[in-house]
Amino acid sequence: MPRTKKKKSKGGQHGNVQPFSDEDASIETLSHCSSYSDTASVAEEGGEASEDAALEDFQYKLKGFIDSTVDKSAKTRQGALDGLKTAMATRILYEFISERRMTITDSIERCLKKGKGEEQRAAASLACLLCIQLGSGIESEEVFKTLKPIFKNILADGSANIQARQALATSLGLCTLVAEDDILDVHATMECFENLFTRSYARMDGTCPLISPQTSQLHTNALLSWALLLTICTANQLKDVLRKHLPKLPRLLESDDVNMRIAAGETIALLFELARDMDAEFEFDDWDELCDKLNALATDCNKHRAKTDKRKQRSVFRDVLRAVEESDFQPETIRFGTERMIIDSWVRKRTYDAFREFVGSGMNYHLQANEFIRDVFELGPPMLVDSATMKAMKISRFERHLHNSAAFKARTKARSKFRDKRVDVGEF
Repeated sequence: MPRTKKKKSKGGQHGNVQPFSDEDASIETLSHCSSYSDTASVAEEGGEASEDAALEDFQYKLKGFIDSTVDKSAKTRQGALDGLKTAMATRILYEFISERRMTITDSIERCLKKGKGEEQRAAASLACLLCIQLGSGIESEEVFKTLKPIFKNILADGSANIQARQALATSLGLCTLVAEDDILDVHATMECFENLFTRSYARMDGTCPLISPQTSQLHTNALLSWALLLTICTANQLKDVLRKHLPKLPRLLESDDVNMRIAAGETIALLFELARDMDAEFEFDDWDELCDKLNALATDCNKHRAKTDKRKQRSVFRDVLRAVEESDFQPETIRFGTERMIIDSWVRKRTYDAFREFVGSGMNYHLQANEFIRDVFELGPPMLVDSATMKAMKISRFERHLHNSAAFKARTKARSKFRDKRVDVGEF
C-alpha cells in the first residue's frame, strides 16, 4: 500500500495464539487440524506450561504444512495450502510467518507455476493472506515483488485455467493495496484489470458481447479489484479515470450476469463518492440517463431473471441510486469484541468486503488484533482486555435470549410493513 513505511515490531501482532475457528475449511484440512480446537481448553486447565505446549504443537503442525507444499502429491499440496490458509485467516502469526516468509513465498510460486486449477486458486489466496499477516512494509513488498509477475502472466494468459485467473484477479487487487510501494505500479496493475473488464462493455448499439459465465466472473473480479485500487489513487489519477471510464461503465449495467451488474453499480457509486469528495459540485453529463438505468434495475421485474437475482439486484441498486442522486449511504455497524466500526462510505465498504473475502469468519478477530487492518480502518492500536473484564461484560444466557426475542419481533414487524412485494405483482 503506497504509504509511509512502518517497520512492525515482531512482538506486536503475535499475542496469544487462538485455535482454528474457520467454518469454511475443507474436510481434508479439518482432519489435519482436528486437535487444534482443543488447545484453548488445554491452555485454560494446564496454565502457562500447557499454553507453551499447545503453541509448540500448533507451530509444529504449521511447519508440517509448509513442508507438505512441495510434496509430489497434488492432493497433499492442496491440503497443506488449505491448512495454512485456515491458520492465517483465523490467527495472528506475524513472528512465525516473518521468519519463514521466503520459504512460504517459494512454495506459493511453485504451486502457481506447476499446479493446476484448485491448487493455483489456493496458492493465490494464501499469497494474499501472507501479505495481510505481514502488513504494509518491506517484508510484504519483498513477497509481492516475487509473485506479482507470475500473477500478471497467468491473469493475461487466455489459455490458463479460468478459475485460477478468477482467484488471481481478486488476490492481485488486495496484494497491491497492501504491499505495493509505488503509485505508478498501482496504476499499471489497474490497467491490467481494465484490459479484462472492458471486454464486457455493451456495444454502442446496445448489444452485449457473447461471454461465458466463467469469463464474466473473471471480468467481475477484475472490476472489483480495480474499484478497490481506486480508493488509493491520487486526485490526478481519479480525474483521468472519471474522464475515461465513468461514461462507459454504465454499459456494464446491460450485462446478462447479475454479479457484473451489481459490481458495476457499486463501482459507479464509488466513483461518484470519490468525485464529490474532490469537487462537491461534480456533474456528470449523462446523469439523467444513468439515473433512469439505475431506477430500472432497482425496480426490475423481468420474468426471465431468477427471483433471487432480482431481489439481490433491487436491494443493491436502491442504495446505488441514492448514492448517485442524493450522495447518500446507508451505514452499517460491525461489532467485534468490545468495539464497533461503522461502514459509512462506499470506499470503506469496498475495502471491508475485500478483506472479508479472504479472512472470512476470522474478520472480527483480525479487526481486534491485526495492527495493519486496524490501521487501514483507523481503529488505533489493539485494545487489551483481560479475561475477567470480558467475563464481567458478558450478559447472562437468559438476558441474551430475551434481547434476541425482542429484536426478532421488532424486525419481523418492520419487514412486514416495508417488504417489497412488487415481485409478486409483476410476475402474476
